[in-house]
Amino acid sequence: MTAAPDLAAPARALARQDYKTLTLAALGGALEFYDFIIFVFFAAVIGELFFPPDLPDWLRQFQTFGIFAAGYLARPLGGIVMAHFGDLMGRKKMFTLSIILMALPTLFMGLLPTYASLGIAAPLLLLALRILQGAAIGGEVPGAWVFVAEHVPARHTGYACGTLTAGLTAGILLGSLVATWLNTAFSQPEIRDWAWRLPFILGGVFGLVAMYLRRWLHETPVFAEMQAKKALAAELPLKTVVREHKRAVAVSMGLTWLLSAGIVVVILMTPTYLQKQFGIAPALALKANSLAIVCLTAGCIVAGMVVDRLGAGKTFIGGSVLLATSSYAFYSSLGTAPEQLFPLYALAGFSVGIVGAVPWVMVRAFPAVVRFSGLSFSYNLAYAVFGGLTPMAVTLMLKNDPLAPAHYVLALCALGLVLGTYLLASEKRGWLKAA
Repeated sequence: MTAAPDLAAPARALARQDYKTLTLAALGGALEFYDFIIFVFFAAVIGELFFPPDLPDWLRQFQTFGIFAAGYLARPLGGIVMAHFGDLMGRKKMFTLSIILMALPTLFMGLLPTYASLGIAAPLLLLALRILQGAAIGGEVPGAWVFVAEHVPARHTGYACGTLTAGLTAGILLGSLVATWLNTAFSQPEIRDWAWRLPFILGGVFGLVAMYLRRWLHETPVFAEMQAKKALAAELPLKTVVREHKRAVAVSMGLTWLLSAGIVVVILMTPTYLQKQFGIAPALALKANSLAIVCLTAGCIVAGMVVDRLGAGKTFIGGSVLLATSSYAFYSSLGTAPEQLFPLYALAGFSVGIVGAVPWVMVRAFPAVVRFSGLSFSYNLAYAVFGGLTPMAVTLMLKNDPLAPAHYVLALCALGLVLGTYLLASEKRGWLKAA
């Protein structure tokens, strides 16, 4: 079989078309990611509306986060299916398909009757819609990273992936801003009565906008060249990944666990944690969260630029140390120095930006012919296990440990140090170099 082309040629500088591709991909990703995570910002309200009122508060939250986790558990199936066809039929087609599979369930969530109207059918329908969302995002995130990485020169892969990841985190910011606006513009009784539906209905509209935007994107040069040379996978791409790329899968899954700890704990769970554990008003918690996400978005781009220059090993060693120290300082200060909420949360958010360097490793770890499948399998399987179970694990830990989020993130930063050290040694032996 003809050798498959890899990432775009390293000599070329970023062109106007590259910036257009990055902008459209990042904007579309932001709108779709908003749809996926808006659920968590209203976890407390959803728990009250979709489960029996006589349940203990911790059990109601546990079940609510269980439905949230179902979206992560569904990611591998959606990701594997979309990646299979993405490696055989084209990146762009799957990149567009994921939008509609996200928009419709989000819209239906906003129209769904509650437990008071449907009884046990209400949380079951919510669970089904969440599973559909998970299948869609399972194809979106890996597909987006592969798409932008194969469009830009190899020496700018980190910047491209960091920018795309920043776009995804901007979707979280959009969700936080909408939640902040809702908690400011409406009273808590109004939100419980009807206003909680608005962010989900808005998300359906966002999905349609994102689908329209992606009409202007073109297939990646790497896939087009493979298709022209008939160098596509000769067998099931996932079979090749599992048989020939075990190291790439293991490293990618470890980095995904670090990514999930930063995003799920520090960004997604913390607003509810601030309200429940420290009695901070919802609007104030969400404003601090919005600032942290702004800093996270900047951190992703910075991490992408750093990994282009320094490589993965040094980037993850330094990034893990920064995330460990900043996140522990933030969580440990909440009970003793609440006036430091905004600056310390901002620093922790910026430190989570190390996740912007994760896709740089993954797109280089797999050859182009099975890149989508390899990245999607590793990322989605790890996120299904670690990202999906993390909210429930931290919630259970909180029963006995008020600093459970800090301790969980610290443990994952230790893993980040181990992976960074391994990557540093691997890079010296020539692994992860672009062709």
